[in-house]
Amino acid sequence: MRAVSSFPGAVLLAGLVTGTLDILSAFVHFSIASHGQPVGRILVYISSGVFGKAAFNAGPAMMWWGLLFHYLIALVWSFVFFLIYPKLPGLRQHPVATGVVYGLLVWCVMNLVVLPLSQVPHGPLRLANSIINIAILMVMIGIPLSLMARKFYTR
Repeated sequence: MRAVSSFPGAVLLAGLVTGTLDILSAFVHFSIASHGQPVGRILVYISSGVFGKAAFNAGPAMMWWGLLFHYLIALVWSFVFFLIYPKLPGLRQHPVATGVVYGLLVWCVMNLVVLPLSQVPHGPLRLANSIINIAILMVMIGIPLSLMARKFYTR
């Protein structure tokens, strides 16, 4: 398989890979935690960030909007990582640690800045749930992004 040679191509691939890993992990976690509730509720919850409470009564189209927003967010985080990666040479030396820290940064920004500013229903932060979500972001977004950027920039 030929490596992606352009910056936009590498970012797009990274966004698709990390977005898919993240949403699949979220589906598994939600399915276990909710004892089998439909995972489409996650996508509706994501769409409620833009559409507010109306998303929960608007029908299946909201799942598609949620999926689109999810991948756009993954693409933005991938773009940011690929943009800062070459500017901080220390990131190359410890790709796993870099990915873990970036996953934590993503969680902090999303949960402490983005979600409070959006229209999603707000609830209290729960420690156990937060730890699981942080781990998902570290393993499914941070580490893959770090490894993909390292490969792209060392070719």
